[in-house]
Amino acid sequence: MRKIFLAGNWKMHYTSIEAAGVAKQIVDGVRNIKDDIVVMITPTFTSLYKVSEITKGSNVLLGAQNMSYEDSGARTSEISPSMLLEFGVDYVILGHSECRTYLGDTDEVVNKKVLAGLKYPFKYLILCIGETLEERENNKTLDIVLNQVRRGLDSVSESDLKRIILAYEPVWAIGTGKTATKEEAQEVHRAIRLEIEALYSRSAADNIIIQYGGSVNVYNIERLMGEDDIDGALIGGASLKADSFLSIINKVAK
Repeated sequence: MRKIFLAGNWKMHYTSIEAAGVAKQIVDGVRNIKDDIVVMITPTFTSLYKVSEITKGSNVLLGAQNMSYEDSGARTSEISPSMLLEFGVDYVILGHSECRTYLGDTDEVVNKKVLAGLKYPFKYLILCIGETLEERENNKTLDIVLNQVRRGLDSVSESDLKRIILAYEPVWAIGTGKTATKEEAQEVHRAIRLEIEALYSRSAADNIIIQYGGSVNVYNIERLMGEDDIDGALIGGASLKADSFLSIINKVAK
């Protein structure tokens, strides 16, 4: 049975001191969480050190929001995999729609980052995929999403796939207050799982974690998690307050 992965993406919020305060509340709040739920928080790069002091030795995984596919060199403003590992980073989010939109991360670039990350001992890499509102309205959702899956996982072996988490985030639902219905989300998640089976094997498809992201909150998490192919959530705004994030976690855990 697949575990449930609940990841908070804090985006460009909080100073390091503020982030450490929220992280401590979350760590304290999940000390006795069930083993089948994995809690993850993803602060800014500048907060990684202070937050790592809080998460070290806890059952909360520490993540980074992006990384370069190069380990060093003339890459102004970027951060390398080895730099992230210095802070005890357990996982990295790759291909988030905001990075694709604002930083120009193409499918090719995202794939390079995935392959680079697999060379390092991160526990997980979260590969984000999702369609725009225009693409959904033109009935291109599955074409777009499955193409992103194929391109993002290009040259990834089945053994390495065990460290990949897929996060379906419809772009039109991120930070908008809109969310896909549980049926819409399940349809895409099921299609993704079938695509993994076609690319790899039935076993790989059965075991891969597929999160949903896009205005997830305490009011819709139970409906989403009731679907067979939704294995957790990548949570933005609702993860910024410890009480809100813990409420979501507790809803799933009960």
